Amino acid sequence: MNNIPTVTRNLLIINVVVFLATYALQMIGADLNSILGLHFIMAPDFHAYQLITYMFAHGGWSHIFFNMFALWMFGCIVERTWGARKFLFYYIACGIGAGLFQELAQMVQFYLLAAEQIPGFSLSQTMLVVKANAMFLNAWTTVGASGAIYGILLAFGMLYPEERLFIFPLPVPIKAKWFVIIYAGIELFMAFSTTGDGVAHLAHLGGMVVGFFLIRYWRRHPDINYNRRGGQQFFDSLRSGWERRTHHSAKGPDTSRWGYSQPNGRTTQRPETDAEYNERKRREQERTDAILDKIRRSGYDSLTNEEKQWLFDKSRK
Repeated sequence: MNNIPTVTRNLLIINVVVFLATYALQMIGADLNSILGLHFIMAPDFHAYQLITYMFAHGGWSHIFFNMFALWMFGCIVERTWGARKFLFYYIACGIGAGLFQELAQMVQFYLLAAEQIPGFSLSQTMLVVKANAMFLNAWTTVGASGAIYGILLAFGMLYPEERLFIFPLPVPIKAKWFVIIYAGIELFMAFSTTGDGVAHLAHLGGMVVGFFLIRYWRRHPDINYNRRGGQQFFDSLRSGWERRTHHSAKGPDTSRWGYSQPNGRTTQRPETDAEYNERKRREQERTDAILDKIRRSGYDSLTNEEKQWLFDKSRK
């Protein structure tokens, strides 16, 4: 658990605790999912806070298991790439977006049902229908982190499109970009071909749609705490921390500014000139940038042991 990044770890813990609490409270007749779950926007039990709380409630053991497995598998990588704050914002935004997509889908379903069952139904009759069917509408409740999880799947596919994944039961690895496209296609097909299966397919797509536009926006506006190389903020933070330490050492002489000379055939240590120091820093910066660009194109696993050691050494300085 200690190796899991902070936000991903806390999200896993919160989801599991809420799930166990839901089962425990059922023994005394309390329905926590009804409180935390996202109700239809016209239902009497709807509250705005449910757009966030519904992400932490789940409907069964398999539901929470597969969501948390995907969160652990892909969330760790995305959080390490972006950093905790950006990752948390992205997760919550995708979850809220998924909830809004689900509300829109339920709104369309409500009007289609009303028009089918009430001859001459008009928008002016909406509130009358809502009051007459309050209990039925309250039953339209959505729970689960799936929308946010699908947003994370999309983020992984956009950050590491060439990364190969082994997906059961496929006998060969598949690139992350194709994995995401196939998943999105399946959800789109299921959304329009199945009804009453109890799965919020449009919410899943909503999380991916919001995630897609967020990533595109951040890439076009790198000044908003985002990196031009596609989100490698984690490794950039290592580099910036190394630069701050080397330029502003608080203890002892600045040994990073020392070089070597050979007067009278003997090798002695001497301070670097400004030109030598700047040239060395420029070469080190170029190598670090090249390694980060390689991570963006092909993923961290594509690095050689020497390149991984280089990043590790710079992060410790």
